Amino acid sequence: MSEPIQPVTLPPSRDAQQEGIWLEAALSNWLDQEFLPEPVNQQIARRASQVYVRQRMEGENDVGSLVIAILTEMQAFDFSKSFYSEFAVANAVSDLLLDSLGIDRCCGQ
Repeated sequence: MSEPIQPVTLPPSRDAQQEGIWLEAALSNWLDQEFLPEPVNQQIARRASQVYVRQRMEGENDVGSLVIAILTEMQAFDFSKSFYSEFAVANAVSDLLLDSLGIDRCCGQ
């Protein structure tokens, strides 16, 4: 029988605003590199970062919970001028956070 996936947690936040600045820049860069650089990418990254910062300031450290919060709140964002959706953004945030923790995302590891 397969083992359940263990939760991934971030260390408690020392400076949620600084983490948000990093996430906004990293996500904006990812969005620009994945398809075409678009002005809306910066708005997407800013909004996702705002959600992330608020969640971290409220004490959320679980990566899965952070991703679900971003997914849920990004559903209200107007993606009509973008190649992306709330799912792509939430998945990108997850990948960026896992990378920052040094966790290999390949092959279910």
